[in-house]
Amino acid sequence: MFGRAPKKSDNTKYYEILGVSKKRFVLSDPEKREIYDQYGEDALKEGMGGGGGAHDPFDIFQSFFGGSPFGGGSSRGRRQRRGEDVIHPLKVSLEDLYNGTSKKLSLSRNVICTKCKGKGSKSGASMKCSGCQGSGMKVSIRHLGPSMIQQMQHPCNECKGTGETINDKDRCPQCKGEKVIQEKKVLEVIVEKGMQNGQKITFPGEADEAPDTVTGDIVFVLQQKEHPKFKRKGDDLFVEHTLSLTEALCGFQFVITHLDGRQLLIKSQPGEVVKPDQFKAINDEGMPMYQRPFMRGKLYIHFTVDFPESLSPDQCKMLETVLPPRTSVQLTDMELDECEETTLHDVNIEEEMRRKQQAAQEAYDEDDDMQGGAQRVQCAQQ
Repeated sequence: MFGRAPKKSDNTKYYEILGVSKKRFVLSDPEKREIYDQYGEDALKEGMGGGGGAHDPFDIFQSFFGGSPFGGGSSRGRRQRRGEDVIHPLKVSLEDLYNGTSKKLSLSRNVICTKCKGKGSKSGASMKCSGCQGSGMKVSIRHLGPSMIQQMQHPCNECKGTGETINDKDRCPQCKGEKVIQEKKVLEVIVEKGMQNGQKITFPGEADEAPDTVTGDIVFVLQQKEHPKFKRKGDDLFVEHTLSLTEALCGFQFVITHLDGRQLLIKSQPGEVVKPDQFKAINDEGMPMYQRPFMRGKLYIHFTVDFPESLSPDQCKMLETVLPPRTSVQLTDMELDECEETTLHDVNIEEEMRRKQQAAQEAYDEDDDMQGGAQRVQCAQQ
């Protein structure tokens, strides 16, 4: 397949190329030969050399035959490092998410210098950094104690991790050898109807540019601000409304101003009684559905009823004439004498339950301490 192997001589070395067909070849590339001599076959597989850049292992075949051993050129394209994405939070109101909006934001980013095309020099030439030998990284060793060391890797401060330096006289006058320049750009962020809190809006390839790097994205993350009236759950909206006892029993009518400014008239049906903690729903008055803006969720109204603090005897008599009769148990005087009279007190049930839970936890902890002491005494007796 590859022809007859050349004769072995004192000045010729043979190398096994990744175990392909177990053939041996003379490396004509001096750089690859040097890598193999110093680091062995694994270094060729990992792509060492060339300032730390990743090499295709089958580049060696290209030096012999001008293509991949499997035909059709290189088996895979050279990978470029991908730049980091830039994340920006974007605060929006519930009205913005309901109606949709657009916001123009001015951002500053790095772009490839147009004068030197990202080379950093007027001539386009650069030198291998002497501080890191072109790798872009340095290794420092710290002695932590006897026979203990810590090895740390960090970007080279001489070349800023690029692995190369530029002669001061040859530096590009526009970017001063930095290869990139600052650019201000205005992005228009379109917030569509029905978008959710935490949803991302991505601008591909708009992050900082760098030589030999695939530019990352700018990503805006929506952060919904708290609304004083409406609460959102998915595509539905919730609103709280308090009725007086008269409204709950005899009917009500009120207006809600919606997120788009429309006035919604809310009223009860004749003879309808609203109970405390009851919910009512209005179809198609919730949030627009994302990318289906003509479809909407529901608007839920949660009713609470405000009861009067007390009633006079005359008011009680008047109410008894219109309300259903009491369902009290009739007791004789003798039966009443056998009963114990009680007194009702006002109580904050949440505070009461919190206090009881705290007392129970303290009793549990004290019980654990007592059991631990008993076990220690038992072990000592044994």
